[in-house]
Amino acid sequence: MRVIIVVVVLLLALASPAAATPDTTIMLPGAVSAEGITAGGGTTFYAGDVLGGDLFRGDVRRGRAELFIDVPTGTESVGMDLDARHDLLFVAGGPVYHGGPGRAYVYSTRTRALVASYDFGTPSLVNGVTVTPEGAWFTDSYQPKLYFVPVRHGVPGPARTLTLTGPAAGTPGEFYVNDITSTPSGRTLLVAPAGMLCTVDPVTGASRQVKGVDVAGADGLVLEGRRLWAVQFDDKVSRWRLSDDLTSGTADEVIKDPRFHAPLTAAKFGDRLAVVNSHLDTGDFPPTSPTYEVIVVHA
Repeated sequence: MRVIIVVVVLLLALASPAAATPDTTIMLPGAVSAEGITAGGGTTFYAGDVLGGDLFRGDVRRGRAELFIDVPTGTESVGMDLDARHDLLFVAGGPVYHGGPGRAYVYSTRTRALVASYDFGTPSLVNGVTVTPEGAWFTDSYQPKLYFVPVRHGVPGPARTLTLTGPAAGTPGEFYVNDITSTPSGRTLLVAPAGMLCTVDPVTGASRQVKGVDVAGADGLVLEGRRLWAVQFDDKVSRWRLSDDLTSGTADEVIKDPRFHAPLTAAKFGDRLAVVNSHLDTGDFPPTSPTYEVIVVHA
């Protein structure tokens, strides 16, 4: 009986996403920039090359990543999120570097094919995305708008626009809202403009500031229950405890690591975070770092 118990414990440990060690550095081979990341099944993640547009698939337990989708020249990949039910990877397409209309893409993680693409016009910077049970919400950093792509029976449909009001609505043409996340039901969206955390009603577009939360320089947002992680440009990830009604929050912890170089986004795996280094701290735009990587740390 003792042998059986030991074997079961070992198998559970191997199967757990938390098996990722906190000091792992995972290179994105051939990347010329980096920003977005999202969790896949188990210990799998997907990450993107902003400037090159290519998408990578990696594993936090194995500590390596490889090219997954080689996209056409001129395509950008900023924020991303996975619709695991339908094997659809939603990617915000900027543009950050190339100019032109705001774009978004949907790829099949089964076939690696481009399933759908969207053009939201100019001037737009489609930056972050979060998947809900009904579809995917994209942010526009230059417009006080969100774009919603519904998914019906596994097929992305025509996009619609939601105009923001309240503190999450910035001045058109000025950079404001970056990433976005949502509650599991999709009934509340959260964004972090100008160092604030705001909730957004996905029906009306009305926003409200979450009191007590200061996330200056925040890009990536990760929400689990009422705990929020905000990836901040100044080499840290702050963790917050939000109230049940999402009207306020209190600081919980600040995560720092000497391997951080202007981190932008993160994905959660058990008690670990996989954090993407942008290397925008070099002062170059686009950045000129010879390598781009995912840093695994304690959550």
